[in-house]
Amino acid sequence: MSLSNINTVGFVGLGKMGLPMAQNVLEAGYHVVGFDQDQAARMRAVECGIDVVERLAEVSAQCDLVIIIVGFESQIDSIIFGPDGLSSPSASKSIFAIASTVSPSFMVRTQERLKETKYSVVDIPVARGEQPARDGTLLLFFGGAPEIFDQCGPVFGTFCEKYENLGPLGCGQVGKMVNNMILWSCLVANVEAFRIAEKFGVDQELLREILTFSSADNWALRTKADQRPAFWAEKDMMILLSEADKKRVSLPLSGAVKEAIKAFKIERDLPFPEEV
Repeated sequence: MSLSNINTVGFVGLGKMGLPMAQNVLEAGYHVVGFDQDQAARMRAVECGIDVVERLAEVSAQCDLVIIIVGFESQIDSIIFGPDGLSSPSASKSIFAIASTVSPSFMVRTQERLKETKYSVVDIPVARGEQPARDGTLLLFFGGAPEIFDQCGPVFGTFCEKYENLGPLGCGQVGKMVNNMILWSCLVANVEAFRIAEKFGVDQELLREILTFSSADNWALRTKADQRPAFWAEKDMMILLSEADKKRVSLPLSGAVKEAIKAFKIERDLPFPEEV
């Protein structure tokens, strides 16, 4: 693999985000290899023209860049280091790009475990959601070696409208962590604002529309995020608060937001992700 040339891209995780991202890479002319434990996800990927393999080691054996987009750190750990995982001896030299939202400290630990191997790791968490994944207009926060950023940039550009190098490994996750902190803070503020407006009999949708032209405008307001499940919100806030504890940074507003998010989900009988 040359420094400036990536021909084959792997995706581990072919769900609501991973599959459309992989499709965009495929449509740009790259060979795409995919893996997912879920049979239905594998079948959908095959129908899209993705070369689906049965073993994780086959992904890294064939791919210059492997993008991992799953839910939890424990899954990533197993994907990379488990039996017959991506870092198995049979695999070729690959870049592992973590598109999942995880803690910066997890990224550093992963890099340390790969230190004496032929593999590189970078963080590339993405934002904006499922429709932008389909449209190729995601936002990507990169953390890692600048030469890898330059090397992988053309691939990122197939599914991202904007991608930015924020610094060394972990900085991409910091960017996503801060993004999520602001997102969920806005969401709970919107929920409380509409709650009081409703008591005064103000039309909610008319109010939402006019607020998007005001200083109260925010992405969660415009996209009606308060009307969706916010499945990962608690996990996101717990990552933030755990990392803040490690750095001895006090984030009192974020603590309140985390509890407000919990109340939001309890009121709507929404599930909490099983792992954090």
